[in-house]
Amino acid sequence: MLLSLDQALSFLAVAMLITVSPGPDNLLVLSTGASRGRRAGMAFGLGCATGCLNHTALAALGVSALIAASPMAFTALKLAGGLYLVYLGVQAIRHAGDGMDQTRTAGAEPPWALFRKGLIANSINPKVVLFFLAFLPQFVDSGAGHTGWQIAQLGVLFTLQAALLFGLLGYCAGRIGAWLQRRPGVGSWLDRLAGTVFIGLGLKLVLGR
Repeated sequence: MLLSLDQALSFLAVAMLITVSPGPDNLLVLSTGASRGRRAGMAFGLGCATGCLNHTALAALGVSALIAASPMAFTALKLAGGLYLVYLGVQAIRHAGDGMDQTRTAGAEPPWALFRKGLIANSINPKVVLFFLAFLPQFVDSGAGHTGWQIAQLGVLFTLQAALLFGLLGYCAGRIGAWLQRRPGVGSWLDRLAGTVFIGLGLKLVLGR
């Protein structure tokens, strides 16, 4: 059973907005590319994106197990995940633009080493684990069944679009970094927009059936 076209397109629209919104991964890709060059920025960005496959597997297996074993446990997870998304949204709005003042530097490492660093940094982030558990089920068609398989497909779509966007961000990091430094208001606007999306998804998760 494959995702419907409407299901995939609506998911990709929100996923791409979340991916391009200023955050830790974006800042690391930007700073790595700006300080070490396009290849380094692309390698680190692709590593971060690939780490999403780990979270996809955890989400698919965890949510499927909860559905099969305990509807009450799944409801508790939905509640925790929804409240966490609301928290992220509030924090993004409260601290809009703050992240653009952070700077990072990358060591003199080959692209593969930077890819590995990006992969590990994303894979071991517990906040990303919770985010995937809360975010992916929002786009599952419960009437179609095969929940775990739907979540796996959604996670792969998220990984592919993240690889594309992070790769482009790393490639253009020099110009983009300079442009954002001259226009901090853009980062603040994207933070507020992303925060609104997080809050909306969180409330939908908490209040939904």
